[in-house]
Amino acid sequence: MKVFITGGAGFIGSHLADRLLAQGDTVAVLDNYETGRRDNLAAHPRLSVHEGSVADAGLVTGLIGDSKPDLVVHAAASYKDPENWLQDGLVNTVGTANVAKAAKAAGCRRLIYFQTALCYGLKPLEQPITLAHPILPGGSSYAISKTAGEYYIQLAGLDFVTFRLANAYGPRNLSGPLPTFYQRLTEGKPCFVMDTRRDFIFIDDLVDCVLGAAAGKGHGAYHISSGSDYAIRQLFEETVKALRINLERPVEVRPRQPDDVATILLDPSRTEAEFGWRVKTPLGQGVARAIDWYKSHGVSQTFTHLNLPKG
Repeated sequence: MKVFITGGAGFIGSHLADRLLAQGDTVAVLDNYETGRRDNLAAHPRLSVHEGSVADAGLVTGLIGDSKPDLVVHAAASYKDPENWLQDGLVNTVGTANVAKAAKAAGCRRLIYFQTALCYGLKPLEQPITLAHPILPGGSSYAISKTAGEYYIQLAGLDFVTFRLANAYGPRNLSGPLPTFYQRLTEGKPCFVMDTRRDFIFIDDLVDCVLGAAAGKGHGAYHISSGSDYAIRQLFEETVKALRINLERPVEVRPRQPDDVATILLDPSRTEAEFGWRVKTPLGQGVARAIDWYKSHGVSQTFTHLNLPKG
């Protein structure tokens, strides 16, 4: 199979590329390295890497048209600055429209998209959140732009799967609380945790599910989720444990910000039933593997799509 991955040097995209190459597929990657890393992808005879943005319609059309992929996986996204609405719109909305049109023009048989669970809004109407929940992205530029992108994929008329994600974590992840905890703890800086809960999904488990879609399973919207939520404090405690350090005092717990969600717990039942998939990695094991990667590769910068308090 020939696969084209946007954002292929990023967290999810690079792990997926590795697995596809390992099973004998040919992979083409497009990345602008805003949040991806060049060392996430090792040279491989069946891998081609191109630098640029999905917002460049000519580039996207040319690359996808030339590679004539069987499958396009759209993992590229803008999320590093919650106040940069223009960039979110250009990359997440216009960029996704570019990818969908190019995939259709090239005769691609399937497109896989990654959507944020924030599409359900900052105050979800149910817990766990089912796929029947209304789409209410209005509280976040990231969610607004990602949801618009999802609509363009539906509009294109392609066979598609859109995965609405729990908080993915693991080696190569530079967004969210885990890399921030690692960076601050190893630099001797004070830490705090928000009084929120999240549904965490380890990257290997996530990619297992995506490979099912790549093989033809499913159509439409699915959740990739563990089906359990954890306090952010639990994630912090697992980080401390993996680093084998002793803290002088308990971590400070702060109230959540207005644009943050108290808990995000997604119902994975449709995914489990149709994909025959289950989460395998316990939180502590996944955190330890991420910490090992941070130790060997370093964390120079972390990203978030939320406005967090300073300090």
